[in-house]
Amino acid sequence: MIRIITGIYKGRRLKLVPSTSVRPMQDKVKGALFSILGDRLRGAVCLDGFSGTGSIGLEALSRGAAKCVFVDEYQPSVKIIRQNVAKCGAEEQSVVLHREFNRAVIDLAKQGVRFDVIFLDPPYRLLEERNPLRVIRKRGLLKPDGLIVLRHFFKIKPRLGDFKLERRVTLGDDVLALFSPLPPETAADDPAAVKAEASPRTPKPRLPGATRSLKMGS
Repeated sequence: MIRIITGIYKGRRLKLVPSTSVRPMQDKVKGALFSILGDRLRGAVCLDGFSGTGSIGLEALSRGAAKCVFVDEYQPSVKIIRQNVAKCGAEEQSVVLHREFNRAVIDLAKQGVRFDVIFLDPPYRLLEERNPLRVIRKRGLLKPDGLIVLRHFFKIKPRLGDFKLERRVTLGDDVLALFSPLPPETAADDPAAVKAEASPRTPKPRLPGATRSLKMGS
């Protein structure tokens, strides 16, 4: 069972995805994360990447975020995210995208959407194979004063160079890495990562019908 810890949706119990591949963030780790973020969430536009159950984005909305885009390519997760958004009555503040992450970033960037806070909780294997930070930087999805929160397994070392590592917090097997933007000339391109930005195996998706909901300002 997972729940919203505090805020306007405090105590709401959220549904779980019936799969061992989806790893909801434990309350201890989630509480530490949002304690670090503090008032940064108030009025923020957030992206919950690799959303799983949507619990992180919903916690952000509960604590005062203005909008949240939830992205996941696993259909059972997308179904649960939509149900959890509805349980919290957060439909007006939420956009749920059934997308491969890099494609979602590309689509959002084309619409001029940028984020104050980006949450990333990718599968361990994916983080070893690809660098989600690279596509975010190349597409300019993070605002100049924005923050990225990356959760990863303590044995995995994310590739650095696209953003400044501000803080690293280890909680058991989990690591929360917080990144802020670097000056544009500082981040070096990695040809291999650029090539992997949009997987050729993933067909170009159509934008959702509620496109208006994605226009969240810049």
